Amino acid sequence: MALKRIQKELIAIRKDPPPYCSAGPAGEDIFNWRATIIGPTGSAYEGGVFFLNVTFPKDYPLHPPQVRFETRIVHPNIDRGQDGHICIDILRDQWTPALTISNGGPFRTLSMCFLNTDSRSEL
Repeated sequence: MALKRIQKELIAIRKDPPPYCSAGPAGEDIFNWRATIIGPTGSAYEGGVFFLNVTFPKDYPLHPPQVRFETRIVHPNIDRGQDGHICIDILRDQWTPALTISNGGPFRTLSMCFLNTDSRSEL
């Protein structure tokens, strides 16, 4: 189930990527992706290029992917520690199998968070 779902999401994210984002397998393992977020024009992150690591669990989509920033970043929704943990509910207790990696999922939410840096937002 996980493999087919991830393959389907890969096609979808390549066809219609979320704003400022791109993502795909980091190598041969489709369960491990590398993502890039480009700092939006007019934001505090303008001109920045931010890399993320995405790991899908074997029981995806029943459980959310693990998404963390590889690039150090200061943002109210990103843990300032070494691990780059992203603090948004949909990557924890608000995840549902109806969400996808891009449509309503972590990348669309992150792109919105990049535009809303004034407050800690649980979008």
